[in-house]
Amino acid sequence: MKIALIIIVTAAIGLLAFTFIKKEEVITLKKGDSIPEFELKDQDGTLFKMADVVGKKNLVIYFYPKDDTPGCTKEACKFRDEFEVFTDLNALVIGISGDSPESHTEFIAKYNLPFTLLSDTENTVRKMFGVKGKFMDVIPGRVTFITDKNGVIQYVFDSMNNAEQHVDEARMILEKLQ
Repeated sequence: MKIALIIIVTAAIGLLAFTFIKKEEVITLKKGDSIPEFELKDQDGTLFKMADVVGKKNLVIYFYPKDDTPGCTKEACKFRDEFEVFTDLNALVIGISGDSPESHTEFIAKYNLPFTLLSDTENTVRKMFGVKGKFMDVIPGRVTFITDKNGVIQYVFDSMNNAEQHVDEARMILEKLQ
């Protein structure tokens, strides 16, 4: 009994120590902030430069955990199904995850996705936006940023469980910008 208690206490102390050591200060971007400039490879391996699109269109930048998983597929397919609505709202939809360009290519082909997916394999851009992981940082977070055409954030929606609601929230905010 004493040995089991010692093991449990030791494990708890180790877990707490890991949490405090691993934790780095992450500043989440919020309404009114300008999005950072960044460059990432898209599904075709082409370098996508944020500086090339800011000033031209409203942006829906959504961070998601992983290609071809249930929630991420629902979210991507809902963006696909409402793609024309976003186009009519002068918005560019951009999905970002840690998956490779090759994974994105397969995901796009499998579900006929008409928008850009960017590969953030080092989580550099995820950190720039302050998108925190969930469940002790094991699963990358699901956060959507809606900006005006000048790259100023108008709304941030953070919900791991309501993947499809990200699309509804983005559409609602963009309609108000019209």
